[in-house]
Amino acid sequence: MFRGLNNINLDAKGRMAVPSRYREMLLDRYSGRLVATIDTQQKCLLLYPVDEWDEIQAKLDRLPSFDPHARRVQRMLIGYATDLEMDGSGRILLPQVLRSYAELDKHVALVGQGKKFEIWSEALWSEQMDVWTQEAGTAGELSEEMKQLSL
Repeated sequence: MFRGLNNINLDAKGRMAVPSRYREMLLDRYSGRLVATIDTQQKCLLLYPVDEWDEIQAKLDRLPSFDPHARRVQRMLIGYATDLEMDGSGRILLPQVLRSYAELDKHVALVGQGKKFEIWSEALWSEQMDVWTQEAGTAGELSEEMKQLSL
């Protein structure tokens, strides 16, 4: 569904234009309704079509409330989840609290990840790509699941 890297500029108000190749599908399938939240492991945002987010939230709601790790993830993902709607120009407004968390400034990278997007600061994306590239050359033993992957 969503794949590829798109370099996008945020305007002064924190609005981001959704690339035109995704707009029609997002409008047709989801009425332009999206949900943004933080990633709990990286300084980036996760952007889901509303129906995909509803499935994620249902899974989060089923986690045991007495498990401190589950509660932490619930608090972070659901607590920061923000409903967004594309405007007539295909833009979404990213709230300041989310932009601050992901250290977003004018230049962002929108990275398709199948059912969702990741939104990164271009600078952090570039740094992280360097780290991942270095790690790939020195990675130890692969998991059994990764060994089964054929590209």
